[in-house]
Amino acid sequence: MFTIKNIKLNYTEIIVLGTLLLILTGAVLLSLPISSREGTATLFIDSLFTSASAFCVTGLVVYDTYTHWSLFGQLVIITLIQIGGLGFMTVITLFSMFLRRKIGLKERRLLMESANTLKIGGIVLLIKKILIRTFIFESVGAILLAIRFYPQMGLKEGIYNGIFHSVSAFCNAGFDLMGKYGQFSSLTAYMDDLVVNITIMSLIVIGGLGFVVWDDIAENLINFKKYHLHSKIVLVMTSVLIFGGAVIFFFIEDGHSMNGFDFYEKTLASLFQSITPRTAGYNTINLNQLSEGGILLTILFMIIGGSPGSTAGGIKVTTFVTLIISTWASAKQSSDITIFKRRLETDSLKKACAITVIYISVSFTAIMLISAAQDFSLNEIMFEVFSAIGTVGLTLGITPQLNAFSKIIIILLMYSGKVGVLSMAAVLAEKKEPSPLCRPYEKIIIG
Repeated sequence: MFTIKNIKLNYTEIIVLGTLLLILTGAVLLSLPISSREGTATLFIDSLFTSASAFCVTGLVVYDTYTHWSLFGQLVIITLIQIGGLGFMTVITLFSMFLRRKIGLKERRLLMESANTLKIGGIVLLIKKILIRTFIFESVGAILLAIRFYPQMGLKEGIYNGIFHSVSAFCNAGFDLMGKYGQFSSLTAYMDDLVVNITIMSLIVIGGLGFVVWDDIAENLINFKKYHLHSKIVLVMTSVLIFGGAVIFFFIEDGHSMNGFDFYEKTLASLFQSITPRTAGYNTINLNQLSEGGILLTILFMIIGGSPGSTAGGIKVTTFVTLIISTWASAKQSSDITIFKRRLETDSLKKACAITVIYISVSFTAIMLISAAQDFSLNEIMFEVFSAIGTVGLTLGITPQLNAFSKIIIILLMYSGKVGVLSMAAVLAEKKEPSPLCRPYEKIIIG
């Protein structure tokens, strides 16, 4: 518990308020004339939107990153992305390490919860591992992308673009500098480029697995039986979503967004489209040409998201799996929720239900508010809202057309998606002393 005079803040409140402070700082920097190519000040609401999108590693933009922002502005954006990707608590812990501040047992437990780790010990070692592995993954990605970009862009610009897109992809941010080929074009110019596609997809997936899974893989290599239950669920479900989603996209988008593609192009585009909605924000096909089924599947993937303790958003794959297996257990009238020969705690189901209910409730409230404020189609608004709260960054093209009211709603959604809807609810909820009474049970009819 941190105390500032008479104000006491717990770690959840520190995360929420600290994140807000960093977003506001980024917004101020981006609103300066030095941040735009034209050398003019950018409206604060648009700077705030961009700062929130960058720090929350979302990727929704009101301005094309390449054509509007100067080199200084782009560096501010990529810095916010990197800090947001590593996590605010990582930065807090780093400061504590530099200041040689002792981290107590209670603080370690709160850090463990905030960082979504399984071990209370070794938090400092974990932070070091996160930093080293992040540097390695991003460096390898930057080198591969720079080699590919160099022939078209030249040496300096190729290296810069390689670094920018590697960091953005690994952090699942979705910001790009491809405006030189057309504003808001994302990676459509590289739709059939195997090196760019494989590199970006690999960075997205690795970033979305989470730090706990990295540790398991590094420690146990291919010995799957020794993995923690968390890692088993994440790896299996991630594989199912990627390859299962790719197969579905392959067939339902033929004649729509992939009309005229050959087998190779359809395969690559389907795989990319299966990976990117789970919070990456890049696209290699024209999303406005998606079929109704393609839009629905993309929204579903946005909601599911990636793994806890990763750079990804959404309700997380572990939450989704917990809901699925608990539903199956209920259908079998079983009191135990089991998977991989392990029983899940009841608290896991409670948390999964709470996250999903809050997530969906907030999303539908936002959909209704934006629908009342602006004349967009329901598909466009739903896509935008779930993209924002899932920190995805994909859009059907309405982001630059949002008015101030809608922008504020989207900013709040990105912010909630980053810090966690449950954390936001905990901060906003009224604190009450637990009741000393144990209330009697009474049955109600469900279903």
